[in-house]
Amino acid sequence: MTNLTHLTIEQALKGLEKKDFTAVELTQAHIDAMEKFRSLNAYIVETPEIALKQAAESDKRRAGGKAGLIDGIPLGIKDLFCTQGVQTTAASKILEGFKPEYESTVTSNLFRDGAVMLGKTNLDEFAMGSSNTTSAFGNVINPWKRKNDNTDLVPGGSSGGSSAAVAARICMGATGTDTGGSIRQPAAFCGIAGIKPTYGRCSRWGVVAFASSLDQAGPFARTVKDNALLLRSMAGYDPKDSTSADRPVPDYAAAMTGNIKGLKIGVPKEYRVEGMPAEIEKMWQQGIDWLKSAGAEIVDVSLPHTKYALPVYYIIAPAEASSNLARYDGVRYGKRVTGENLKDMYQKTRAQGFGEEVRRRILVGTYVLSAGYYDAYYIKAQRVRRLIYNDFMSAFEKCDVLLTPTAPSAAFAIGENEDDPVKMYLNDVFTVTGNLAGLPGLALPAGLDSQGLPLGLQLLGRPWGEETLFNVAGVIEKAANFTALPASVQKAA
Repeated sequence: MTNLTHLTIEQALKGLEKKDFTAVELTQAHIDAMEKFRSLNAYIVETPEIALKQAAESDKRRAGGKAGLIDGIPLGIKDLFCTQGVQTTAASKILEGFKPEYESTVTSNLFRDGAVMLGKTNLDEFAMGSSNTTSAFGNVINPWKRKNDNTDLVPGGSSGGSSAAVAARICMGATGTDTGGSIRQPAAFCGIAGIKPTYGRCSRWGVVAFASSLDQAGPFARTVKDNALLLRSMAGYDPKDSTSADRPVPDYAAAMTGNIKGLKIGVPKEYRVEGMPAEIEKMWQQGIDWLKSAGAEIVDVSLPHTKYALPVYYIIAPAEASSNLARYDGVRYGKRVTGENLKDMYQKTRAQGFGEEVRRRILVGTYVLSAGYYDAYYIKAQRVRRLIYNDFMSAFEKCDVLLTPTAPSAAFAIGENEDDPVKMYLNDVFTVTGNLAGLPGLALPAGLDSQGLPLGLQLLGRPWGEETLFNVAGVIEKAANFTALPASVQKAA
C-alpha cells in the first residue's frame, strides 16, 4: 500500500472512494506518524481514540453512500478552536485544563462533513507571536533544517503547530487563525499552502479571541486544491457570529480552471522593502514571469499607506487583545491563584497565567486605550486603517489580484530574534495589510533558498475573491512544481 501519510487530501478522498484503504487505516497511519515526530511538539493534546472512533463512523457512512465532502480526512485542530470535551488552552497556562461544553462553528462544520480530529495543535500563546516560541507548552520545531546544519528552526507563528504538523505529514490538513499573518507566514516557513479568507467568511464563534476585528480562521494543507476543499467545509454563515457574512460558499476547487489569460496581476512597489534578501526578490520575479507566461498581464500598483501598516496593527491588535483578555481573571473559568483580597487574586492569577509576550501586548493595548491616549493612538490608527483599505480598493480598479512575497526571510533559528520584539514583529510586514483591510490572502511555496529552506509567494485578492486566488495560485503551484520534503520526512517515508 502507498505511504498513506504522503497522499494529498484530494488523492485520499479518491482512494477512500475506490476502497483502496479505509478511513480507519488512513487515520491509524497518521497516529503512527505522530509518534515518530513527537519531538516537533506540534500537538498540545493528541486524541487518537476520538480520531479512530470518527474514522470508523466515516467508513460506515461511506459504505452506506452518505459520505460528506471530506469524509475520513485526518486533521489537526489549532488549540484556539473550542472542542467539546477536549482541552482547549490557547497555549496558555491560564486555560490549562479547560474543556469546553460546546464546539466551535468551524470544527462543527468540518465534523459535519466527515473530518477526523487527530488532536489540538500548538501555537503562540493566545495567537500572539510569529515564531511559535511563546507557547506555555514549549516551542514547536519546524521539520525543515538548513543544509548541513542541525539547528532547530521556528515553524512561524502563531499557527506553527498546524503548519509543522502538515509539513511533517502527521495530519493531512489543519485549521489555523490569521490575525496579522498567522496562517500565511507559517505556511511559507514550512513549505505548504494556507489561506486567510475574507474577514467574515469563516465564523469566529468558539474561537478564542485575540483581536476581534482582525482574526479570521482558515486552512493549511500541502496543496492549493486541498486548501480549496477544506475552506469549502469550514466557511459559511453563522448567526452566532455578528461579523459572519451571509453569503453562499462557492465550490473553490471547481474555480481552479488553470485559465488566467487576460487576468491583471498587480505588483505593489511598496513591498520592495529595504534589506529584503536577493533570493526573495528573485523568487518574486520568478512568480511574475510564471503568471506572464500563463497569459496574465502584469500591472504596477501603489499602496502608499503600507509603511504605516505595522504601527497601525500594533496599536489596534493589542488594544483589542487587552479588552478580550480581560475576561481571564480567575473568577469565571481557567486558572485561579488565591490572594489576600479580590484585587490581589486578579493580579496573581494574570501574572502567573499569562506569558511575557501576552503581558506585553496587554500593557500596550491598555495604554493606547487609556484616557488621554485613546484619540492620539487608537482613533488615529483606525483612520489610517481606512486609508490602507482605500489603497487596496484603488489598486483593484487596475488589477484582479496582487502578487507579493509572504515573508521577508526564510525560517530562522529558535531564539534568533527573540531579544528584539520589533524585529519579531517585522515578520508580518507583508501580511498585516490583508488583515487590516479584511482581504483574502493565500500563501504557497515557490522554491528553496540557498540553505535549502522553503520560500513562499502571497496572493491578495478583492473581498470575497477567494475563487480567483485559488485559480491563480493553482497556476503558480503547477509552474513551481514544489516537491521538496524536509529531510526528516524523507527518512520516515
